[in-house]
Amino acid sequence: MSKDKLTIIDFFCGAGGFSEGFRQYGFEILLGVDHWQPAIDTFNHNFKKEFNTKNILDFSKSVDEIENLPDSDVIIGSPPCVSFSSSNKSGKADKSLGVQLTETFLRIVAVKKHKPDSKLKAWFMENVVNSKKHLQPSYTFNDLNLSSWARKNGINPNKIAIALEENSTIINSADFGSLQARKRLISGEIIKYNKFLLPVKTNKPSNMEGELPNYKTLRHLKDNFPNPFERKSTKLIHDPLYYFSIEKDKISDHFYDTGIYESDWQNSKYLKTNHPYMGKMSFPECLDNPSRTVTATKIANSRESLIFKTEINRIGNGEYRSPTIREAAIIMGFPITYQFLGKENTKWRLVGNAVCPSVSRALAKLVKNSIRSNSATPILVSEQPNLEGVLNLNNYSLKIFDKPPIKNKGSRFRRHPFKSGNMTIALSNFDIEKNDKQIDKWRVTAFYGTGEGFGIKSYKENYYKQLEPTILKHFSDGEKFIHVINNGFTEKIATTKLLQEMYEKQKSLNGFLEPTKLVEEVTKIVARFDKNNELFIQNGSKIFDKEVVPKKQLYALYALNKIISIANK
Repeated sequence: MSKDKLTIIDFFCGAGGFSEGFRQYGFEILLGVDHWQPAIDTFNHNFKKEFNTKNILDFSKSVDEIENLPDSDVIIGSPPCVSFSSSNKSGKADKSLGVQLTETFLRIVAVKKHKPDSKLKAWFMENVVNSKKHLQPSYTFNDLNLSSWARKNGINPNKIAIALEENSTIINSADFGSLQARKRLISGEIIKYNKFLLPVKTNKPSNMEGELPNYKTLRHLKDNFPNPFERKSTKLIHDPLYYFSIEKDKISDHFYDTGIYESDWQNSKYLKTNHPYMGKMSFPECLDNPSRTVTATKIANSRESLIFKTEINRIGNGEYRSPTIREAAIIMGFPITYQFLGKENTKWRLVGNAVCPSVSRALAKLVKNSIRSNSATPILVSEQPNLEGVLNLNNYSLKIFDKPPIKNKGSRFRRHPFKSGNMTIALSNFDIEKNDKQIDKWRVTAFYGTGEGFGIKSYKENYYKQLEPTILKHFSDGEKFIHVINNGFTEKIATTKLLQEMYEKQKSLNGFLEPTKLVEEVTKIVARFDKNNELFIQNGSKIFDKEVVPKKQLYALYALNKIISIANK
């Protein structure tokens, strides 16, 4: 190793995204620490190292272990974010392990920073934004269980060892050339300045004036990279983010079919565009924006799922697809030569848990410029992939959709046709107000506003009979609407038991529609009779708990109540 080379140690190194950005700026990696074998295998493969798995909590018990670590110019780390993430159990997960892991990392930094003749020039920590709420603003040596070590080195144990709050900021990876708008909390210090310095941005939002280039969007990926259904060839493909090319058949983990079952993408579409209480999202992904955050879990039926329109002509199953592993890695900022070891779900977790190399590269530049003012360093990237030992997902074949997803026995159902007038009318197979775990019969419930504490009103079977005179009196198309519901739609409604069976099997049977399809049918029918966004003014009637509601909600209530009246007979 050159004496002039700056060095790093990477804790919670994962697949190596944090290290990759520093390597691109010429740093030498002294050590990568992670307890997960696929992470260490991937790290070793890409950086030509031979590190072993290691539990970072070992350093919480022994200062000797910390002192035996090699001294580096920079310490970086990305403690596991799962317990801090707001998406984990709606933000109510146990935070204690996340705090313990983070404080162990800070303990290591404190020893290396304050030891006699320290060579540490900087440290950086990355985590989800939510983590800040669960960590102290600052940590004394006492707080980090370093009292004896501090006294041994002539330091007051009550002195602040790590000032966290004032040295933390939220960074958006899109500001640094990433294809995603991934916001993360970055904490750290340039030691000579005793504070965190903001890295220089390389990109800006398109609606912001200035000389910087606009954010890179998903269209940049789509326009500059082959789609997964293309044939194998030796054509040169330029990396969408870096200045090199490789032969197309050397691109791994991309030429395979990630098509999604219709029941899954329909569920994702519903949660993105018609969620009971959260805002509307694009479906499929909007190509003219940076991607949303790549998560560590590959799932195709959730609100968080990244979903593209499939490039080949399909309707239903496979009409939409997930990003390939290679696309996800490019969105994160990895070069197309970077490899991930393991099976598909393992690879996805490795990618989704990583730090964006574009962000870590900006931090590496910050460190170098603090030492050697405005040093010009070319970006160093491995321009040929090492495919030895890599389980390459490429198969150049179409997916056979012969194992449709099913729901668990007794799964709960809740869905509404639309949100309008700050209310929804939902069909369910359980008592939503009581949040029953047990399913019994099909129900219709009106919700006013969103979230906890807002009004709820339930409707019993055959309530539609009370609605008919009101619909006929107030709306000229009411008679036609009632006729459509009672002639063609009602024939598609099954019994309670069969509705549940179809929902669990995720398929319609014997000419009846499974409940998801029934609600979709209601949406389509009501839309035909609501082209002018008319309102229904109750004038003393007690149908709803608010005086003025959209006409479409009255019609939806009628249709959904018709469902439960027939099903629950």
